[in-house]
Amino acid sequence: MSSLSAVSGQTDPARPSTGRSVLLVDDDGVFRERLARALRERGFVVATADDHEQALQRLDGNRFDYAVLDLRMPGPSGLDLLSAARQIDGAMRVVILTGYGSIASTVEAMRLGAWSYVAKPTDADELIAVLEGEPAAPPAPAEVAVPTLARAEWEHIQRVLAARGGNKSHAARDLGITRRTLQLKLKKYAPRR
Repeated sequence: MSSLSAVSGQTDPARPSTGRSVLLVDDDGVFRERLARALRERGFVVATADDHEQALQRLDGNRFDYAVLDLRMPGPSGLDLLSAARQIDGAMRVVILTGYGSIASTVEAMRLGAWSYVAKPTDADELIAVLEGEPAAPPAPAEVAVPTLARAEWEHIQRVLAARGGNKSHAARDLGITRRTLQLKLKKYAPRR
């Protein structure tokens, strides 16, 4: 067993899989560890990573049945990691976690080989149902709801904020608004559509 396997609790890649091993990648440490603990309590072997590089280290020499990847992370996105993970192990079921609900990113994830996608916040039971269920079909063009202007604005603000590493001053400058206006917009909940 590799040292990484021993640390992550993952079994030796040469041994048959239990069918319940998961790589969970999310930059939100509290959410990641809460979800990992809940999955372990339900019989899964879980390894965690908080970014693209750490996830690639976990994938090196380890076999996972499932990977759950956050869409938006500092550095390379979950879509970049999805592509790399599918090249490493094409049989692994990859589920994308998204807190943004963007139709375009969901369609792109499905095109790149994601098994399905789950909106954040989620719980372990919902995630397990998706991991072990049928693959999701990307939304058909006729089924795609056109987002409202408020939703499109909120998603754009979230993308700019993520690109700036959460720095509100830099994000406000990029958006062409004051920091105070940005803070007021961030206090609002995400529009439904």
